[in-house]
Amino acid sequence: MSTDHHVPLALEAVIFDWAGTLVDFGSFAPTQVFVEVFAEIGVAVSLDEARGPMGMSKWDHIRALCDLPDIAERFRRACGHSPSDEDVDVLYRRFMPLQVAKVAEHSAPIPGARECLAGLRGRGLKIGSCSGYPAEVLAPVRRAARQAELEVDHAVAGDEVVRGRPGPAQALANVVALGIGDVAACVKVDDTAPGIEEGRAAGMWTVAVTDTGNAMGLDLEGYQATPPDALERRRRHVAERLSACRPHYLIASVAELDGVLDQIAARLARGERPQAS
Repeated sequence: MSTDHHVPLALEAVIFDWAGTLVDFGSFAPTQVFVEVFAEIGVAVSLDEARGPMGMSKWDHIRALCDLPDIAERFRRACGHSPSDEDVDVLYRRFMPLQVAKVAEHSAPIPGARECLAGLRGRGLKIGSCSGYPAEVLAPVRRAARQAELEVDHAVAGDEVVRGRPGPAQALANVVALGIGDVAACVKVDDTAPGIEEGRAAGMWTVAVTDTGNAMGLDLEGYQATPPDALERRRRHVAERLSACRPHYLIASVAELDGVLDQIAARLARGERPQAS
């Protein structure tokens, strides 16, 4: 008997990342704070370096930065020893109050995000979310988003699971909380490689966002001021980087998600599953 046949499914939920996907065009809130936290101990970290591990939980992000050879050498010169987990703990404790204080300044909805969520509700879909932010930081992000009429049904912070991205725990926690019947009926939307890998590991359809997030690295004003040919070159570069984690689809922003959902719904109706593609 063939084991390849699947009973057709209907879409049930879309699970979003926050910074760079729904809010904070260019994902500047965490990036700038990482730079400032390292600067406080005399270690220079560039914005590009700070963006590298984006998508991980923030403790893991700091650890990953400390593991970069150039940053580790700067740390040794400034502090007299190689960065340990205890040093990461200290940096993380410095990071938290700075991030909480500044995150609301970078929580404006990305253009098209409100309309996207309204369209999902019109389809009868549930809306989940997860973030590399710890709960203490995600809470003010959600409050600011709610005031801007951007609301999700559930959110899972990076410190609310034992092991975060690129593992599947946060995405699967949304599945449980939202009462989803099959992970294949879910779509994960994210602007970072760890977030796409999370969705893949959870057995979901994955949609990578190229223009509004960490990899593009432009705020809205800078994005709008970039000449079209230069923007297209950057977009191709971002798409190439994100394609390495095998997203099922690439879109410029969540404003383009509706058409992708139509394609996924048609594939599910034919019995296709994300794990097989």
